[in-house]
Amino acid sequence: MNVPRTGTLYGIGVGPGDPELITIKAFRLMKECPVIAYPKKRMGGKSYALEIVELYVNPAEKEMLGLIFPMTKDPAVLGKEWNKTADLCWEQLKEGKDIAFVTEGDPNLYSTFIHMSRLMNELHPEVPIRTVPGISSVLGAAAQLGITLADGDEQVAIIPATDDRTAMKKAIEEHDTVIFIKVAKVIDMMIDLLEELGLTSKASVVTKATSPYETIWRDIRVLKGYELEYLTLMAVRK
Repeated sequence: MNVPRTGTLYGIGVGPGDPELITIKAFRLMKECPVIAYPKKRMGGKSYALEIVELYVNPAEKEMLGLIFPMTKDPAVLGKEWNKTADLCWEQLKEGKDIAFVTEGDPNLYSTFIHMSRLMNELHPEVPIRTVPGISSVLGAAAQLGITLADGDEQVAIIPATDDRTAMKKAIEEHDTVIFIKVAKVIDMMIDLLEELGLTSKASVVTKATSPYETIWRDIRVLKGYELEYLTLMAVRK
């Protein structure tokens, strides 16, 4: 007896924002997959990744699956929403439909797809899961800033910025280059820390790197008390 084939779940990185920074493979799979899944924060919320995808596929020709991933750490809310998104994907996959789950940056680097693939593997291990690498905001920001991330024996770190000042200081001291992602919520603390270390001139801040909405600050001191967008990172190149 033949077991019905399930669809494949593809995690596809569509780059940091510039629509031209997608791979040929990502383009092909977005064209071939009948279902396009994309993350969004709330009902009616606009997806950053979807803005890129809509330039390459006609939504009217696809099953467009908007998946809500709330910005909360409440385990009850997260568990409920994550299971709901997995169920929505499974409804398509069990019919043999391939899904292109698109995400900004790279699907294996601080991406919502990491959680989706893990949960899908737990609930439906028969589903094939593949990833297509994309250009991350880290690489996009380096290009826009005109900096090298590492050369020779230099060390580079990618660190989620937190309010743990000691840990942030250690990261800076122990690496030649540090990219602090999600820096918006602790920007004042980070500026104070860099002033203490005498490194404000070695730091830059980028919001939505490479996208039409990109903003770059090379004098980070002007950001004291400033409310930055979520997709903001800080590059410290000593």
